[in-house]
Amino acid sequence: MIRTARPASRAARPASWVRTRLGAMPSAAVLAAVLAFAAVFLSAALPRALDRGADQALRSYVGGKGPGPTSVLVTGDSREGPGAVGDLDRILGVLTARTGGAFPLAPSGPVHGTLGGKPRVLSNPGLSRPDDESPRLSLLHLREAAGHLTMVAGRWPSGTTAEGQPIPVALSKRASEAMAAPLGTVLQTDPDGPQAPVVDRAVVVGLYVANDEADPVWTGLPCLSRACTGNTGGKEPRTYWHAGALAGADDLPRVAAWGKGGTEFWRLPMDTSRLRADQLADTGRQISAFVSGPTAAALIGDAGRQDLTITSALPALLADAQARQQAAAPVGVSGPAGVAGVVFVVLCLSAALAGERRESELRLLFARGASRVGLVRRLLAEGAVTVLPAAVLAAALALVLLPTPRFLPALSIALATTLLAWLAFPVRALVLLAPPRPRNRWRRPVAELLVLLVTAAAVFEVRDRGIAQAGADVDPLLVAAPLLIALSGALLLARIQPLLVALPARMAARGSGVIGFLGLARAGRGNGGRGRTAVLPLVALLLAVTTGGFWTTVLNAAEAARLAATRVSVAADAEIVAPPDKTLPDALVKAAGKVEGVRSSISLWTDDDAFVDAPAANFTTQVTVVVVEPKAYAELSKAVGIGPFDPALLGGKGTGTPESPLPVLFSSGLAKLAPGGTVRLRFGDGHLQVASRGVVEGTPVRPGAVGATVIVPAGPATAAIPLTRQPNRWYAVGTPPEDQLKVLVRSHVPAGEASVYRVRTSAGMADELASDPLQHAAVRLFVASVAGAAGFALLAVLLSLVRAAPERAALLARMRTMGLRPRQGVLLMLTESLPQALVAALGGALTATAAVLLLGPAVDLSTLVGAPVEGGLPFSARPVLMQALGLAALVGVAVVAEAAVSGRRQITTELRAGDQR
Repeated sequence: MIRTARPASRAARPASWVRTRLGAMPSAAVLAAVLAFAAVFLSAALPRALDRGADQALRSYVGGKGPGPTSVLVTGDSREGPGAVGDLDRILGVLTARTGGAFPLAPSGPVHGTLGGKPRVLSNPGLSRPDDESPRLSLLHLREAAGHLTMVAGRWPSGTTAEGQPIPVALSKRASEAMAAPLGTVLQTDPDGPQAPVVDRAVVVGLYVANDEADPVWTGLPCLSRACTGNTGGKEPRTYWHAGALAGADDLPRVAAWGKGGTEFWRLPMDTSRLRADQLADTGRQISAFVSGPTAAALIGDAGRQDLTITSALPALLADAQARQQAAAPVGVSGPAGVAGVVFVVLCLSAALAGERRESELRLLFARGASRVGLVRRLLAEGAVTVLPAAVLAAALALVLLPTPRFLPALSIALATTLLAWLAFPVRALVLLAPPRPRNRWRRPVAELLVLLVTAAAVFEVRDRGIAQAGADVDPLLVAAPLLIALSGALLLARIQPLLVALPARMAARGSGVIGFLGLARAGRGNGGRGRTAVLPLVALLLAVTTGGFWTTVLNAAEAARLAATRVSVAADAEIVAPPDKTLPDALVKAAGKVEGVRSSISLWTDDDAFVDAPAANFTTQVTVVVVEPKAYAELSKAVGIGPFDPALLGGKGTGTPESPLPVLFSSGLAKLAPGGTVRLRFGDGHLQVASRGVVEGTPVRPGAVGATVIVPAGPATAAIPLTRQPNRWYAVGTPPEDQLKVLVRSHVPAGEASVYRVRTSAGMADELASDPLQHAAVRLFVASVAGAAGFALLAVLLSLVRAAPERAALLARMRTMGLRPRQGVLLMLTESLPQALVAALGGALTATAAVLLLGPAVDLSTLVGAPVEGGLPFSARPVLMQALGLAALVGVAVVAEAAVSGRRQITTELRAGDQR
């Protein structure tokens, strides 16, 4: 058999560099792909999560205001004549032609028609009259009515009626039943004098029911789906029925005559489900132009109606939403910024460790003739195989899992992260293979000093000017300052860490054992002597702890401020307030005081219509009088923090007579007006002679009130004025359930009156404030960011431990031959690795504390609280310690796990294979 020679070109083909290198170190390739996937996924996901949270919060806030405030209303004088209906529809077409884009119409569509000017009083004797007051009826023509109601009796009003005949109308079935106006009823109106309108009667020709009483079409229209109750006002208000009735298109002139004039209206509701936070400013400008800008002028010109008026609450509502969004933006952006800093450090650490691992290989290839450019090209090819597919998959997954209209921010950040993960190691290799240069001993100190100066300048600027003004974008300094403080702290800590470890190392050297000294000595040199990369895990840990501790302090402070604000609003932790002219039953007060969670309670009597007379100064002023038990009220004032006083001031023996005035407390404003001596206090059904024995700065029962207040002790006051014996308010300190208090009220007051008793708790109000979607979105994103930063910081520690594992294994193998036991080997590795975690925890706590103290005055908590908050951010040790100790515990567990695995497995392998280093 004759064998042919293989072509030289095929026989000499070299092996693929990428395939060979990836096959030689598969674990490193998988780790690089996983690291790139996680980094790119977070980079793409966090901006999209931020957009989704902002959009949902915006839509919930604006849409929650209802269809009225989120609509543009156009009104004009009613027209008469055969073309009135056509004019209504024509102008609607002109208006809707200008919508779309930033002003999309809601799916419910526009609403237009003609509304009579005033309701008319009906005089039919058989109609229902609560409080003996005649009902009122408004007439209108609604073009969209037919599609939103169902006729259940009679017919739809249509056709032109003769002069003097009653106008046919359709009335809702519920209004017909409430007013006792069945089908066929001729509704008469009261005479309005000699100028009475011609149309003074209406006949009910049809009854209908609304398909959906919550339909936006009924918004702002007078009681079309059911009869409403109104009252006459005054000192003795009387209740009456008020309903709206629909007239046909042929009777438009008579609608205006019924109401002594009419108004044509066109309501254009906005589709709030299509609002976008990134386009909010542009949307606000376009809506403002539609209401009172060039678009409004063009609309009036196109309609040919100079009498048109365009109004809307949308511009102010969108401006308010934008201000809220900008105020909450620092919390939403700070979390992703912290993650970005930690991810950047981890990717740089990964490149540095890979450079250390392959430095000898690259130098050998370079010495054998390989060019620097050729080696970098091959490393780029390696990275393209591992990093790029993982990055593309991560970015695609983030886009699919978190759909939002905007793609550019997420893709831009994902691309930047991908380039960093791909190019970091080749750039590091290029630096390693660069010709040696003279060592500059001042390069690192100068760079660190520059970082310190930038940090100091940022902190000074934030403290000097405060936060960005309302209406501005995210304040970059307020977001970057905690990161700069953490970076400066890491650089300083890296400098002093050897000194911190040196002292216990010296103490261990004096002992008889070698484990402690050797481990601490290696820890002082930077985990096995690799001081160049030992600082990067420290930076990652401090960035995670500082940003997490700082912004967790912000969230905790917001929660505490929210509870404090609601406590002041409620005047305690819980309250039950009777309506005017009513009191609280004794059984209710006793039962409420026994509710689980009530630590202390007080019942009192208040009157806002009391008067203080000072004949000597010839003045009388209205005041609020509070009749209380002094000791219990003093405890309540102290707990709430409003108007605390010494109850002994009210312990005199006055009886309220001119000879023995009753000791009371005045508010500061009243104390300035009232002269010395006694004054007469009139309230309830009597009066007392009182004398001020002190001044209080406000009262919990009237938080924020600027009026005058008098605090009166209960004993003498109740003896002189019996009306004050039955309390009308009850307050408690503690954590009573609001639902249980409402149940007690329903069981102790007459049926049907429980709804007029006010029952509130500070915890319930705090929950309402905290239910703001804007707060929820910011908090959710921040929590996810803190978790991501902690995970990457932990990964930085694990990377450094894994890189140092072969070197430690070699050391342990040598010491094993000298009698080192396995447990001592594990202890040696723990002694070497744990000091970094402890130092990082301590440094992170210090830098987080510094960030709170330095930047706290520039933080505005009002948006997160849901109420105005003054005083900036107070320092709290608990959130800082929780972040520092939690991350230190995670790092400690990782170190223990790695030490156990390395100490029991790699040492055996090293002894079997021999030391090849």
